[in-house]
Amino acid sequence: MAEAAVRGGAEEEEKKEEEEGGDGGEAAAAAPAAPGRGQLFAAVVDTFLEKLVAAGSYQRFVNCYRHFYRLQPELTRSIYDQFISQLQASIKEEIQEVKEEGNLEALFSSLDKIVEEAKEQEEPAWRPSGIPEEDVCSAMVPYLLKHRAYLRKVLKEKEEENKKLAESVLAGRDRIAELQQLIQDRKQAWQAISKEQRELIMTFKEPQ
Repeated sequence: MAEAAVRGGAEEEEKKEEEEGGDGGEAAAAAPAAPGRGQLFAAVVDTFLEKLVAAGSYQRFVNCYRHFYRLQPELTRSIYDQFISQLQASIKEEIQEVKEEGNLEALFSSLDKIVEEAKEQEEPAWRPSGIPEEDVCSAMVPYLLKHRAYLRKVLKEKEEENKKLAESVLAGRDRIAELQQLIQDRKQAWQAISKEQRELIMTFKEPQ
């Protein structure tokens, strides 16, 4: 009878453990999923707005406009509430524009999807060699070499363009020097002709 009692107690304990294990599995299955990045971003924005409102308290607002508050306390409160409401709406609108321009919702969803898919994957998603430094180098070096070749090409084109511009400037300077010399020669020639004309006129004016 003692053996039967022990066996019965063991069976009851096993049954209890199975029931507890089953409850634990159901509890784990019923556990809420982790919030996505979009929800976290929205929570961060809401927290920021709350901190912003807390930083600019109503008392500080009243201290800045204490004379007006003494005359119209209710109107002061109304103005403060409208100001805070418009400030929050403006910030949310700006953040929404940034989200739309950067397509953040789609990016957040894509990241969440990648994380979910990686949960069932035991091996690293991308580690050809297993050494992070070598993997990064193998991926980045070809891109950097291509970018360096592009920069060298652009630099060479700019150097050739600057060389042509410099030659054009030098040619322009030479042309200006030639024109200045031509003007100087013509000026001297004109001065010589004018001198001869004056001498000729003076000759005719001399008394006979």
